[in-house]
Amino acid sequence: MTSPANLPGWRHVYSGKVRDLYVPEDLPADTRAERMLVVASDRVSAFDHVLEPGIPDKGVLLTTLSLWWFDRLATGAGAERGIPNHLLADHVLDGDGAREVIPAEVAGRAMLVRGLSMQPIECVVRGYLTGSGWAEYEAGGTVCGIALPPGLRNGDRLPQPIFTPAFKAPMGEHDENISYERMVQIVGADLAARLRDLSLEIYRRAAGIAEVRGLILADTKFEFGLDDAGVLTLADEVLTSDSSRYWDAAAWQAGSTPSERMASFDKQIVRDWLAANWDRTGTPPALPADIVARTAARYRELLARLTA
Repeated sequence: MTSPANLPGWRHVYSGKVRDLYVPEDLPADTRAERMLVVASDRVSAFDHVLEPGIPDKGVLLTTLSLWWFDRLATGAGAERGIPNHLLADHVLDGDGAREVIPAEVAGRAMLVRGLSMQPIECVVRGYLTGSGWAEYEAGGTVCGIALPPGLRNGDRLPQPIFTPAFKAPMGEHDENISYERMVQIVGADLAARLRDLSLEIYRRAAGIAEVRGLILADTKFEFGLDDAGVLTLADEVLTSDSSRYWDAAAWQAGSTPSERMASFDKQIVRDWLAANWDRTGTPPALPADIVARTAARYRELLARLTA
């Protein structure tokens, strides 16, 4: 599935690079939806472009992994608190049985969620030096303006995870990396601190769970909203192959070059191929069949390793 579906009882209102958003079809215009349907497509994006073709079953894999993580984080363990999330039950009582709320056309790739007051901040946590952070560090020894020790290599673990927010730009524009001080100006000091602290907490917990399974959670991004009671609530996708970088821990320990160390379980295969075969002008080239197949296999392997 790569384009929005026509779903009985639902009205399509928005499509991002990967996800499609629906509200009840009888919802009056300009009314905030109390419940929404978030559908993960098979579309894949890189360098702010949606590419062709999509990755088979990608939406199902992403949704399954998000649901698994939401469940792990909601329950907590020991002294850990449960993290509130935006999920609603996907079944309702109907007589003596239960009825599916999610339409059959998108079963497995959709989540029924609460409407929230979404915050305009993308909450990025980095535990390792890579990607755009590595490029900035090479140029000036910082990541998103945060000074780091000299002598780090691409793929190195940071002394401690860092929080590097981005401002979510209006539709059609690029998100913008911002300083924590700028974030405070946008959402206020109290909410900024809550977003930062909760993001770092979730990252540490998730990184620990991944480590037990032989995986490194190099970096990730979260989105949050406020419910009507002001509770900060985890939303959108969480800790998926699209929103995170996962590496094989054994390869990282043994590797001597960045490509050997950062054996990834995300769309890095797509990024690397595109960087080598496109100058980022005009329309991106179509992805070769082997790149599509390898990416799908890595997504499936990540899900299997985490949830085994």
